[in-house]
Parts: sequence; C-alpha cells; structure tokens
Amino acid sequence: MRRLIVNADDFGFTAGINRGIVEGHTCGIVTSSTVMANGRAFDDAVRLAKTMPSLSVGCHIVLIDGQPTVEAKKLPSLTAGNGRFRDGLKSFAARALSGRLNPEQLEIEATAQIGKLQTAGIEVSHVDSHKHTHLFPAVLRPLLRAARKCGIKAVRNPFGPRRPIQSNELLARPNLWIRYAEVRILRSLASTFQAAAKREGFITPDGTFGIEVTGALDESLFRTIAEIIPEGTWEFVCHPGYNDAELQSANTRLRESRETELRMLKNPEARALLSSKGIELISYRDLIASPSPANS
Repeated sequence: MRRLIVNADDFGFTAGINRGIVEGHTCGIVTSSTVMANGRAFDDAVRLAKTMPSLSVGCHIVLIDGQPTVEAKKLPSLTAGNGRFRDGLKSFAARALSGRLNPEQLEIEATAQIGKLQTAGIEVSHVDSHKHTHLFPAVLRPLLRAARKCGIKAVRNPFGPRRPIQSNELLARPNLWIRYAEVRILRSLASTFQAAAKREGFITPDGTFGIEVTGALDESLFRTIAEIIPEGTWEFVCHPGYNDAELQSANTRLRESRETELRMLKNPEARALLSSKGIELISYRDLIASPSPANS
C-alpha cells in the first residue's frame, strides 16, 4: 500500500497564495493545506476553506519570520525588540539547539495560533510548522502539548527517507546540493521525533517528500520523486500560489517558484502518474480515520 498526502503550506500568507491553493485542490492533486494564523490573508483563507469541505485544513505554526499571535512582550525568548519573531532559521536553530527557547512561551504561542483557527470555525485536522521548526526537539515537545490541548491528533513528520531524490537529478541540479546536505544533517533528529510523537499518541505520515526541492520543484522533479515513493503513507510538501504584487512585497524567497509548482499540481499528468504507480491520494483527515501501520 502506498498513500500520499499532498499538503500546500502557507494558506493565509497572501491572497494570491490562497487562490493558488484553492486551484491546486479543486483542479489538481492538493488534498490538505495548513493555514498561517498570523498571515496577512488569514480571513480570506478561512472564508475559502469553508467553501471546500473536501480539503483537510491544519495549522501552519509560525515561530520565525512574522508577527506573533500572543503579545510579543510575553514571548521574550521568541521575539526581538521590534515585537516580531527573531527572523532567520539559522539563528532560530542555534537557539533551539542550545536551550535558549522557553518551552512555556512556545506552547502559549502555538496554542494561540491553533485556537485562532478553531475560533474562526476551522476544524483543524493537523499541525506542521513554518520552515519545519518542529523538527527540533525543543520546539516539538511544547508544540505537541499545544496540539493535544486543542484536540489535534496528527502532526507532520518532517523527515524523509534516506534517498528522497534520485541521484541523477541531484547531480544535475547543483542548486539543490546545499539544501540536500542540510536536510541530511538534521535527519539525525528523526528518531527523537518519532519517539516523541508516538509517546504523545500522535498520528504521523511515515515521512515527507519535497522539503529538499522547495523552490525548485517542477514536473521533472515531481516525476523522479514519484518513482521512488516506498510503501506506506507519505506527505508531499508544496507551496503553490500566484506571484502577485502582494507576494513580491512579502518576506519570502518563494515567488516565481510558486506558479511553477501550481502548474505542476494542476497538470492532469501528475494525477495520472501517481495512479500509474499505484499511489493513492489521501488527506490528513483520511490518515486520522485510517492510520498507517506505523501508527497502530
């Protein structure tokens, strides 16, 4: 059995991204999405999510590159003097690994973000995090506590298989080498993640594809990833959207690439390819209803 969740991140970031996610679901292979509670287009995302009952909607917990939901002065270990989160994944990682993030503050902020979605009428199916910050144990533990408190049962497993991309594709794309090396180094945290999720009773996919190719995903890379998806239930992370004026003024490196991803996700050949490989498309809601054997 091979099952695949296709999750579109950043729902609520901009109106153009929201529109892209809607099209990726209604006209393509997107089955789930995660909403940024602090996104500038949050209200629009909530409105659109309510028109798509077949889309499984989760919370994309943001702890860097943005504005906190809780008053910043209550989160001194997470925020800078300007009242925003401390920008930059590398500095955040250093703080997470050196024990300089306050777990109570992390839990408070994560709870507030999930609660904002639930208060808006969204049935939150799962949680993940912006730039996958919950792969760090210091973030994972309070995030799981927050999710459990809010009645959430599923969380993204941000770790992929040992060979997430075919070697020939990696060799042909030097721009992926640094990203691939970073992900390989962080993979040492995978066993800690799996143990914590199981101990806390959370349902997870067996792993994730797509993180290594964020910003570079196209039809060719999608095809090579589909060729190597193993048995089990996996998640494919994507970032569709439209590169409009609002996105161009936003703090993100993903702009033109979002439109490339959207075209790929809407291409009928993507669905046909998965079908030809015997890969069933499911959502996080489906995963909760029928967990993979690893979660049994």
